[in-house]
Amino acid sequence: MSDIKPRDIEALLETFEASGWSEMRLKIDGLEMVLSKSADARPAAGAAGFAPPAPPSLAPVAAPPPAATTSAAASGASRAGPTPEHWLTVRAPNLGTFYRAPKPGAPPYVKIGQHVDADTELCLIEVMKLFTTVFAGVSGVVRQVLVEDADLVEFDQALFLIEPAPAA
Repeated sequence: MSDIKPRDIEALLETFEASGWSEMRLKIDGLEMVLSKSADARPAAGAAGFAPPAPPSLAPVAAPPPAATTSAAASGASRAGPTPEHWLTVRAPNLGTFYRAPKPGAPPYVKIGQHVDADTELCLIEVMKLFTTVFAGVSGVVRQVLVEDADLVEFDQALFLIEPAPAA
């Protein structure tokens, strides 16, 4: 296993995070990882620090990156004009393959214009047969889907734009 790839490390991190283990030490061909769920854990001297993937983040967004017309048309996203500042971006918690539906041929979890709650499932991200569910994290309306089904997404990549519901 001398050819370790970033996605292999990502899968180890996800597995560790989901496990009941409090610490894991791994040494493979000169690569040494020490993972700990303890808040006061410190990396060993000379060891690279690794952290588990962060939960999906929501952040105000100025404008999404430009996309090809076919991409916008296929996702149903309207890219004409600037994005309102109060819209929030749902970002990928890890790298992997983006899926809008629970299985091929099934309807997508959400559609543009659909109202969502904070606990509404938006999509799945799969890496090495491990699936991460991405939740809206905020109550509001889905305004744009920024990636296509089955696209490879990077950690922290913008996936959806949500217009937050007005405060009650």
